[in-house]
Parts: sequence; structure tokens; C-alpha cells
Amino acid sequence: MEKLKKCARCGLYTMKDKCPKCGETTCTAHPPKFSPEDRYGAYRRRAKFGEGVL
Repeated sequence: MEKLKKCARCGLYTMKDKCPKCGETTCTAHPPKFSPEDRYGAYRRRAKFGEGVL
């Protein structure tokens, strides 16, 4: 079963690998699985705080 994908450029949701509207490659629209033993959580939080997102 194929998962829903989203175009990063135009924001269109599709099931295809390339966006039918703009031709950009799509990425998965689903967030990663949650894990209490998140090995990369510290890096992600550091990147968000460093860029002023949070």
C-alpha cells in the first residue's frame, strides 16, 4: 500500500513520486514514528532552537 505524499514546492498531496502540478519530487506526508528512545531528538531540538522556530 502506497502512502500519501506531499509536494514541497506547491503543497499538493498526491500518491505519485512526482508532483503532477509542478513536476517536483514528493516526500512522505506522514511524521516519523514516535519513540521514547529517540536517538536524534536532541539534534532536532537544537536545530529548531538555533533557527528560532521554537
